[in-house]
Amino acid sequence: MAYYDTIRLEKGMYGNGTKSFTQVLEELDPSENYKGSELEGLDAYQRQLKRYDIRVGGGNSDCVQKFFQTSDSAALFPEYVSRAVKQGIERADVLSDIIAVKTIIDGMDYRSVVSAPSDDDKQLKPVAEGAYLPQTTIKTSGQLVKLQKRGRMLVASYEAIKFQKLDLFTVTLRQIGAHIAREQVKDAVNVLINGDSTSGAAGTVASASSGSVSYGDLIKLWAEISPYEMNTLLAPTTAMTKLLSMSEMKDSNAGLNFHGTGKMITPLGANLIHIPSIPGNKIVGLDKNCALEMVQSGDVITDYDKLIDRQLERAAISCITGFAKIFPDAVKVLAG
Repeated sequence: MAYYDTIRLEKGMYGNGTKSFTQVLEELDPSENYKGSELEGLDAYQRQLKRYDIRVGGGNSDCVQKFFQTSDSAALFPEYVSRAVKQGIERADVLSDIIAVKTIIDGMDYRSVVSAPSDDDKQLKPVAEGAYLPQTTIKTSGQLVKLQKRGRMLVASYEAIKFQKLDLFTVTLRQIGAHIAREQVKDAVNVLINGDSTSGAAGTVASASSGSVSYGDLIKLWAEISPYEMNTLLAPTTAMTKLLSMSEMKDSNAGLNFHGTGKMITPLGANLIHIPSIPGNKIVGLDKNCALEMVQSGDVITDYDKLIDRQLERAAISCITGFAKIFPDAVKVLAG
């Protein structure tokens, strides 16, 4: 059994095929071996931070230079950067309220599945004895899912930040993650509205009067999505203010919920999400349980060579994702 304080760390542990740095460490130093000990609850990477006495958070956090005290501890720095960026992505997470499933792939080529049942297919009619059951066709998409690489270039000399506290440096890295998350949401909404390489644009429901949103418009949108459940509404800032100004949103229960928790509700009980990047005055209604698939190639990618060998300078941090519709009819657009 390998112990955490005897493992030799090197940058080659980052380029191990589809495995992350932490996964490689876990194979060498399984967490299950520490059950019942004072190190229980820490993963293999966190045990390495403890080994080199590196504190990445709190009032007593160390400076960046603590990572570069030895060649082994320097190998921990790219993973620290990746984790901080992922924290920013998670904190700015909106996608979990939009996507039905997240698929992690190893390469750059991926074909999703698609199903576009007709109105007749959606009805489970009685079947006579000996008759064939109605069929629902699920097929592989004819086109690859378009993957987008989103990221930022981290530009800083080691001399400029070596005395910087890690907890403050983490805030900067989390902001990079938040920027990536917002761009991913834009990609997701674009696929919902305009379609992907296989499906076309979402069906449009015309508003009763241009430039305004009424309760009747939401009812019409809800009816168009049926038999799917309209459990999510996406709206830009202008449309959001009009929704919140509706008389149906001004009853006492809605007001108490909004003022007390900051959570917005709609008269139809759908989850209302503010997406400033939606073009025009469109409101997107969807069934989040079956409308959209998120495809991600690997994890957050950090340019580990430059972070270890050159001690920062210019290092790329990126994430490769794409989106595909699963049931195209599960999303409709209300055009104001």
